[in-house]
Amino acid sequence: MTTTLAFPVLLRLIDERSSAFRAAIASAPSLDVQVPTCPEWTLFDLAQHIGEGRRDWAATVAAGPAPAKSAAEGAPAAPREREALLAWLTESTEQLLDALRKAGPDRGCWTWWGASQSPQTCGAVARHQLQQMAVHTYDAQVTMGAPEPLPDEVALDGVEEFLYTCVATTSAWPHKPTAFDFHAIEGRSWRLTVDGDGARSTRISAPGTTPVAAADEGPNAAGVSVRGTANELVLFVYDRIPADSLQLEGDAGLFDLLREWEPEE
Repeated sequence: MTTTLAFPVLLRLIDERSSAFRAAIASAPSLDVQVPTCPEWTLFDLAQHIGEGRRDWAATVAAGPAPAKSAAEGAPAAPREREALLAWLTESTEQLLDALRKAGPDRGCWTWWGASQSPQTCGAVARHQLQQMAVHTYDAQVTMGAPEPLPDEVALDGVEEFLYTCVATTSAWPHKPTAFDFHAIEGRSWRLTVDGDGARSTRISAPGTTPVAAADEGPNAAGVSVRGTANELVLFVYDRIPADSLQLEGDAGLFDLLREWEPEE
């Protein structure tokens, strides 16, 4: 796997999305409001999740290759007071970025995606952390009634990162083999193939361009394809917007099967 974003760019964008997240928290009339895209959480719960998660990943990155995830020992709890919470969130991001800078992109790291197409490296952790921050920043902005699209470079990398990290598996697909095509109108496309060997994704030619032959692209025709902006595709795969927000062709029910699938790994 090769990331489309250089390591320093990933770190810069994590910092930028973290700042945007804090701006949403700062402007909220109340931290007790429910988050529409994460209905089990209030805005405070979301902020707590962000801060604790970045601190835990900072500890995991700092630990290097390990058989289990490391946790931030003795970390201060998320404060309820607004200014203190914002300072705590800033410190959480700084801890993660500092750990990633010290480790570098190629150092091994524990990850939960052992059988995916993403490597178990600090670079892959940074790539996934960017998407986590970007999507949860959207969650916070939606709560404030002022959602902003993900930055283009974040969104374009986000589709592939999700497919490679969150979907790829060697567990057998329990249904008829098929493929899912994702087309970003910015000119990048991917095919997710699911069969008895599991789930794997690859970049494919965008519609209207010269086809590129690739043995691992799966069936000649996808069972379903979805088209939209990269931002829309990322929000769709993370269940933030419905399928009817995009252009969909083929058997939409395949997405239900994909979401319900729980690989054994």
